[in-house]
This record gives sequence, C-alpha cells and structure tokens, in this order.
Amino acid sequence: MLAVYAQSQSRTDPLSGLVVGERPEPEPREGWSLVTLKAATLNHHDLWSLMGVGLPADRLPMVLGCDGAGVDEQGREVILHSVIASPGWQGDETLDPKRSLFSEVYDGTFAEKVLVPSANLVPKPAGMSFETAAALPTAWLTAYRMLFVAADVTPGSLVLVQGAGGGVATALIQLGAAAGLRIWVTSRDEGKRAQALKLGAEAVFESGARLPEKCDAVMETVGAATWSHSVNVLRPGGAIVISGATSGDAPQKAELTKIFFRQLRVIGSTMGNLHELQRLTQLVVSRGIEPVIDTVMPLSGAREGFARLHSGQAFGKVVFTA
Repeated sequence: MLAVYAQSQSRTDPLSGLVVGERPEPEPREGWSLVTLKAATLNHHDLWSLMGVGLPADRLPMVLGCDGAGVDEQGREVILHSVIASPGWQGDETLDPKRSLFSEVYDGTFAEKVLVPSANLVPKPAGMSFETAAALPTAWLTAYRMLFVAADVTPGSLVLVQGAGGGVATALIQLGAAAGLRIWVTSRDEGKRAQALKLGAEAVFESGARLPEKCDAVMETVGAATWSHSVNVLRPGGAIVISGATSGDAPQKAELTKIFFRQLRVIGSTMGNLHELQRLTQLVVSRGIEPVIDTVMPLSGAREGFARLHSGQAFGKVVFTA
C-alpha cells in the first residue's frame, strides 16, 4: 500500500528522511479495526518526528500522521481519535503516562490502510466532508480543550492567540469566535494577520506588541519567543494555556515573580479525549464551522505538503487524500 513514512531523522534537514512509497498492509489485531483512509491532515508533530523528537530511531521506519478519517470494515464513515491509551487504562486517556499518538508507537494515518483501536473510532456526521473530519482529531481537538476545558473562559472573555496560521491557531480563532469569545491574535506576518481577521478575530497585532487591554487568557503554542509577552499581557488571575513550544521550551526569562505576584495560572494542555472529540464534532456541525484548509493534495504528493508546512507558508491545514 502507498504510505508516507520516516526512514531516517535529521534535526537540520528533516525532509531528507521522508519517504513516499510502498509499505506492507497492517496485520489484523484483536480489538483493532482496519480503516480505508479518505483524508488525513499534516501536523507539526510529523515534522518533529522527522527531527527525532518523540520518535526513537529504533522504531523506524514509521508511517507518519496523527489524524485522519475514512471508512471502516463495516462501511461506516469514521473519524480517527489520535490518542491511544495503554492496555487496561481507565479514565481520561490523555492522562495515561503510557499513552501514545499515532506514529509514535503504532504506524500513523498517512497510508491507504490504517489499523486503529476500535474504541478510537468516532462516527463522522453525515454531510461532513472527509477533509473537515480529518482536521479535527489533532489540531482542532487541541484547540477545543485549550479554550473550553483548560482556560475556564466564558462568552465575552478576551483571549489572545499567540501566532496565526497554524492548525491550532486557526482552530482557536474559529472556535473562539463561534463561542462568543473576544479573540485577539498576534503574528509577525501581515498577510496572516489579515486572514485572522477574516476568520473572526476581533483584533490583530504584531508579535510582541503592547496591547490596549489586559487579557483573560493567552493561548500559547509558540513557547520561548512569546513567553514573556504572554505573561505581561494577562490581567491578575489570568491564565496561560500552553500546548506547544514551536520556538523552543527555554525562554530567556521564566517570569516567575510576575506569575506568583499577579496570581497567574499556567496550565498545560495536551490534545483531548474521545468525549471531547465527539463534542467538538457536534459543535462544528451545529455552528456550521468549516476548518481552514490551506492545501489539498493526494497522498502521493505528500512531500510538497511537508515542505509547505516546514517553510511556514501554510495557513490552516494541509490535507492529504487517498
């Protein structure tokens, strides 16, 4: 079967280890289902895997891809929940210390056939495109939990999204606007700031800009480059919700004095659980939300999609179809 996989890893040239080629079809496994892929979306996680982050070299070759949508063996249209709990785990799978995502322990979703724990299949609503469905399980689920579970914000709250353009950022803008939040966005790129306004952001600013009002919460995925700014723009008692650190995880200043003196909350957030994915799916349907799609291309052209994400050109999700 055709698949997109990591053959080797490089910190400086991650695409050098990317292969688009043939892999064996998955072997049947009790409690798992074979899904014929229809669409999958690209995430920064896939680039990190090619850099050797979170994926040990002794697991290569590894089919990449964290999320997708397709048709199971019974002909049902399904969304693939990305978080795989360890055997016997009970409760929220994101709290399982032995949890994994697709493409970490088990082959990922960038393949014509994907083996998925049967419990991880979520029915795709009738009328929802496979491209939209494939965008939900990773970036959009991450954004959903950041806003509605971790941040403790309500309609009318002022929320700053650090960085615009990525899958999580665009999801935060669209979901926040749909829920009645005041969404402000920062970006170094003027074009991406303009696009954020079109998605529903109330206001946009250059990265690091002084803001006219203190925020109730900051959605942080950039990390070191924006950390001090995130702390400084919060009102007393406000919250930073962090789900990533694309610019690195070691800021020049930890800002500990400001955090404790102003009683700020720093909340880590990782992905979301199966029930949250189900609720997200229904929210997208009920509000008629269409995730921003940057590019749609066949699985065979995946290298071009990876290059687009790696260069920072993408705004929204890069989708592969099979």
